[in-house]
Amino acid sequence: MPPRTRGGYTSGAPHRRPTGSERRRRVQLREVDPAADPDSVEHPQHDRDETEEVFESAPGGPIDRCILRSFDKHIAVKIWLGEDRAPLKLVNHGAKLQLWELDMERSRIYETVHRSGLASLTSCSHRVASRPMLSAFCERWQPETMTFHMPFGEMTITLDDVASILHIPVTGSMISFSQPLHVDDANALLVELLGTTDVEASRETEQCRSPSVRLLWLRDHFSTITDASSDDDILFATRVFLLHLVGCTLFADKSATSVAVVYFELFRDLSMVGSYAWGAACLAYLYRQLTTATMFEVRQLGGYLTLLQMFSSPDMSYTESHPRALRWRPHVIPDSLQSVRERLNRLQISEVCWEPYVDHRAEHPLPDIAWYSGCIKCGQVVEPYHPERVLRQFGYIQTIPPRPFTPPRPDRSILLEQYWERWTDHVLTDQSRGRRCQYSGSGESVLEYVAWYDRISHRIVQPPQLRSGFTTDARSSLPSHAASTSDTRAARALTLLRHVISGGREKSVDVFWGALNEAHGILAGSDETSASHNTPSPAPASHSTPSPATHPFFSPPTFVYPPPASDDPPPLIVPPPPATVASPAPAADPSAPAPDYTASTTVYVPSKRKKKT
Repeated sequence: MPPRTRGGYTSGAPHRRPTGSERRRRVQLREVDPAADPDSVEHPQHDRDETEEVFESAPGGPIDRCILRSFDKHIAVKIWLGEDRAPLKLVNHGAKLQLWELDMERSRIYETVHRSGLASLTSCSHRVASRPMLSAFCERWQPETMTFHMPFGEMTITLDDVASILHIPVTGSMISFSQPLHVDDANALLVELLGTTDVEASRETEQCRSPSVRLLWLRDHFSTITDASSDDDILFATRVFLLHLVGCTLFADKSATSVAVVYFELFRDLSMVGSYAWGAACLAYLYRQLTTATMFEVRQLGGYLTLLQMFSSPDMSYTESHPRALRWRPHVIPDSLQSVRERLNRLQISEVCWEPYVDHRAEHPLPDIAWYSGCIKCGQVVEPYHPERVLRQFGYIQTIPPRPFTPPRPDRSILLEQYWERWTDHVLTDQSRGRRCQYSGSGESVLEYVAWYDRISHRIVQPPQLRSGFTTDARSSLPSHAASTSDTRAARALTLLRHVISGGREKSVDVFWGALNEAHGILAGSDETSASHNTPSPAPASHSTPSPATHPFFSPPTFVYPPPASDDPPPLIVPPPPATVASPAPAADPSAPAPDYTASTTVYVPSKRKKKT
């Protein structure tokens, strides 16, 4: 055997330093034994080691990669560099639920389903989901934070959204499986819980080529059972209906036709079905599907898309009988992926409905578990849940949140389950929540949050001078470089400043001063580069710099001045009124030569500097 060197590596093998997460896991495995000492379970660590890898700024942001560490693999990078992806194919089974409805002849099955807490899923699922809308929101999802990175801050689907929209339990036992189910074990489970023969079970799993069963097979064999059938048949049909229900809603996978047999374990004892935290499991599963959809090569989106549609769609209102979550108020409902991108790029704080349930708290009170900060789980899927990153959705002033933590491995089920069982010990304290907003739904944040978020986030998914081919309006005939003059100048000036700022203190004062003068010349339209590009310049007397307040892709917040004293609370950001979006420029003469923008870069980050009058 080859001799081992210090650290346990074989001589001759390349030495690799352990990462920070590996060192933390070693410490946890040595010091934490939850089976022997349940009180030793600690909150996941937010802080990372001081020896973190330093990343360079990404195209279009973020400048500081301390949060979005895997941003290089994100779909937003491809879009910013000119590559694009068609709208995602959505896995939605809303229409299949209507193929198996519980009428008066199946009252015994309905009574069990009603006691399980899942009966609301039969009536709140959408038959159709918006591909452009959901695809555009996937492009803003960031796996490290489990939030949508909007132009003004972070937003996400919370446990409050799940409880208020779906009306399913968000507290209870964690849905956990010891290990993935083998095909032979799946066949045995079907024989035991459904009363099928081993031949039928094997034939079905072989057709699915996995430990799964088709939704059509479940309906064909058990949808005809009524109250007149035997007790065993009603028991089997009830289990199948619940599996069919969660397979069409909470745990819809990308097969689009089947559901995993492993979920049958949850329906072995029908009296225990209502004791599971179905809402938390649904949210964890949807988080994982959104994370997968951020990769460029992925073409499908699974999970309960009705929940995502209700959270993001602009054409739904909230009522007690048909709950919805109106999260933003568009002036025009977008009809294509390109139009949704443009609309989200210039979305403002004042257009967001931060508290859609505030007038309905008598019927749907805020669950305490919505303040839980930790991990949520669905089988082998474990994802972090960070309410401290979206305080504005709870009516509180947003502050700079701590760094997101890395969830433990799924095989450490004892640690996760014990942590979840004591969730009341891991909710945000009153001090962590901070102060409530001065006005309900105002979406306020502390002053330093804006500058911090601008450095760590990718706020604008697509540069204004680029356009995809996924549009249905008349502007689809425009070339990708046919941007307005002000947009092109702003992009060039901001790119110049970004490169200088990213150089840090190594840059001299003369370099900074020269960059500012050059950027001012670009914005004023008096630079030589603009003339060489055949870009019309404004009159010399006006020197009109594009004002951020009227820029169609950015509306700056209004700050409270003067700064408060040191013992006063942090200053607030008062959301501005909606900015008027500039009307599109008239179509150019087809006979005129197209302007050349090839020398301009595609980097675009809105500026917060105001025009001096």
